[in-house]
Amino acid sequence: MTAWRQTLDPDVWTRLTVRDGGKGPIDIAMIKRRVQTRLERKRTGPQEWLVVTRRPLADASALEEHASLDAAEQDAQYRYRYYLTPTCGAEGKLEQPSLAELARVIKAGGCIEASFQRGKSEAGMDEYQVRTWEGWHHHMALTLIAVWFLVSETHRGQQRTPALTLPQVRYGLSRLLLEVFCTLSIASICRHVQRRLQRHELARFYHHRARKCMPQRKLRRDIQ
Repeated sequence: MTAWRQTLDPDVWTRLTVRDGGKGPIDIAMIKRRVQTRLERKRTGPQEWLVVTRRPLADASALEEHASLDAAEQDAQYRYRYYLTPTCGAEGKLEQPSLAELARVIKAGGCIEASFQRGKSEAGMDEYQVRTWEGWHHHMALTLIAVWFLVSETHRGQQRTPALTLPQVRYGLSRLLLEVFCTLSIASICRHVQRRLQRHELARFYHHRARKCMPQRKLRRDIQ
């Protein structure tokens, strides 16, 4: 596999932008080939699509897609990962997948892991003391509903303020619930959230300025 990869022309790699990340667009270089797999004892296996991804070593992140150790390698410049996807299903041959769809599925692992981390940090997904599976399922169902609600409210708020994040929405809702027992007003809650937004936006601005690139402005108010 390594010898075949090393013979590839640099122009055969297709570079795709999967989605926008917290520190800029998430790019990935890919190549796809139809291969004949082998099973144990050198038995012929089904034909599958071999997908190879390539990313510079400097771009490695904590939410990098997961692959087994046997399906990953690196050289002086790039990290390579290998994946297999079937060409046939129970109902016959499958359509040839596009590179864009393969990239989305490969990078979905990072989103799933981030979702679990979000549930643990924002909704207490891992904070349970139950004695039965029924109680565990109840806790997980409630935390997933809570995370779904927070994500939905975050997306709704980002239509007007793209810099809004899920923790800020949770903070605003917690302050709103305190209004039952305190004298906080809606304007006071908005001021608290606005201060948090400006602090995070300043941090993002200076992070990009240190890398000598200007970020896209997400707040209506200019950052000087």
